[in-house]
Amino acid sequence: MRFLSFNYQGSDSWGAIIDNQVIDLGAKLGGNLLSIIQENRLEEAKELASNTEASCALDDVKILKPISNPEKIACIGVNYANRNAEYKDGSEAPKFPSLFIRTPDSLTAHNEPLWRPPESDQLDYEGEIVIVIGKEGRRIKEENAYEHIAALTIMNEGTLRDWVRHAKFNVTQGKNFVNSGALGPWLVSADEFSDEQYEDMRVTTTVNGDVRQDDTTASMMFPFKYIISYCSQFFHLKPGDIIATGTPNGAGARFDPPRYLVPGDIIEVSVEGIGTLVNGVIDEPIKS
Repeated sequence: MRFLSFNYQGSDSWGAIIDNQVIDLGAKLGGNLLSIIQENRLEEAKELASNTEASCALDDVKILKPISNPEKIACIGVNYANRNAEYKDGSEAPKFPSLFIRTPDSLTAHNEPLWRPPESDQLDYEGEIVIVIGKEGRRIKEENAYEHIAALTIMNEGTLRDWVRHAKFNVTQGKNFVNSGALGPWLVSADEFSDEQYEDMRVTTTVNGDVRQDDTTASMMFPFKYIISYCSQFFHLKPGDIIATGTPNGAGARFDPPRYLVPGDIIEVSVEGIGTLVNGVIDEPIKS
């Protein structure tokens, strides 16, 4: 089932989508999507949604980030095999995943613009599948990892390319400019996916209708189950934590010359079984 956070007639809530109609579950269960996942109440929410009349049409709501303030936003870097080769640095495939953290305000919602900051004109796109953790754990075994997934969503893991080189040992600066990326549009609960689907899901990114990224999770060097197991060695993974699983080749920085985002561009990240995350681009509004 699809779950979303939304604003309708000036009020924020959350609910489910059935036949492009929104069932307002916040009005009945309270809380938000994060608290419902933390309380292990998604099954209750699904059952209630199936027996409740819709409140409004999906087109009538403003879609918000599905989870606005997760405890952890972990991002895996260079996870598709052909993306490692894309660097053309002669390096062997990595033995372990690269990983960095994003802050909640570095991500905006579906249909909201990415901000190109005045500090850089190298805003880039990265379409990614995102795991939402539903069951806490430490040192999770790979064979049990899928049991810890509550849902999947999509991220445009926007990056300021020159700022990921400001420091010698990390990329944090270039990954955390305010509203430089996006999350959404909704969550799709884990019961909609089989183990086989997790391991061969297609992700496609277009810019102004031009296909830039197109690959499947079968190309991942570190599949979902490995990522969850690996991260749980050092993190205490908790319900509501999100993990972006890496982007295919075709980011703007890899073209010659690079094809960075500019105001007016429209980026669409589509993942089969989830949907499409759409964002435009504007120059960051600067308060005087």
